[in-house]
Amino acid sequence: MEVLYVLENLRFGLLDKVMQFITEFGSETVFLALALVTYWCVDKRQGYYLVTVGFLGTIFNQFLKLLCRVPRPWVKDPSFTVVESARADATGFSFPSGHSQSAVGVFGVVARSTKRGWLRWVSIALMVLVPFSRMYLGVHTPQDVLVGGLSALVLVFALRPVVYSRKKWAFPALMGLMIACGLAYVGYVEFAHFPQEMDAENLAHGVKNAWTLLGAMLAFLLAYGVDEKYLRFEVKAIWWAQVLKVALGLGLTVGLKALLKLPLVALMGDVGYCHGIRYFLVVLFAAMLWPMTFKWFSALGGKDK
Repeated sequence: MEVLYVLENLRFGLLDKVMQFITEFGSETVFLALALVTYWCVDKRQGYYLVTVGFLGTIFNQFLKLLCRVPRPWVKDPSFTVVESARADATGFSFPSGHSQSAVGVFGVVARSTKRGWLRWVSIALMVLVPFSRMYLGVHTPQDVLVGGLSALVLVFALRPVVYSRKKWAFPALMGLMIACGLAYVGYVEFAHFPQEMDAENLAHGVKNAWTLLGAMLAFLLAYGVDEKYLRFEVKAIWWAQVLKVALGLGLTVGLKALLKLPLVALMGDVGYCHGIRYFLVVLFAAMLWPMTFKWFSALGGKDK
């Protein structure tokens, strides 16, 4: 907490806004957007790399949150102030930092994959600045961001050889491991005996995340199998067709995610598997159904490509 007290005294309005902007690069929205743009327009294998680092890192992160149950800094010390704009997204327990894990994982993959020097340095900068912003805003301690960031960095280096392996069984085996981890995490949140005094909201957040991750991973596994055997969609297209592809695809994906929520909750109740089914359908659309249109986007522009 000593580092947070120092940063608390350094805060001022403009820097608060800058740090709030920087911290958003560790959000779920940025991860999903970058993963989909990479998968749709840049390179499918790099998209797989982003997704596996993100999914496995998030499972590990969420498991540690429920296992260790470390309270947020302002809960540890009620006199400590947090930048209020950051409080709404600071859900669940504090240790380890999810934003740090996501930022280091996503931009670590970008830094290892890109051949553009400027993009590599921007990615490295965000890998440092996002964890720092979490401490500056008062929502995480140094221990939180170090463990979140280091666990993601391990995955960035450990998974690349598997994702890019020439052995046909390597990547399917990795996806099988992901599903096994997802099932184990769901089993943990559903059947573990948590203390009675444990905050119900934090537990509910963990249960929702477990089912969400499992649903998304199952959909991605199905999409991978269909693409490998039947679809084999093309990522290349003329630049304006790529822009159109991304704009329409992201809009439809976000719209579907919002549209499914109310009817599914009304039908099943606000329970874990409801969110799992919702994310299964959303990811299935994004990873398999939308790519079925890419042949048309690739044909746009004709000889101008």
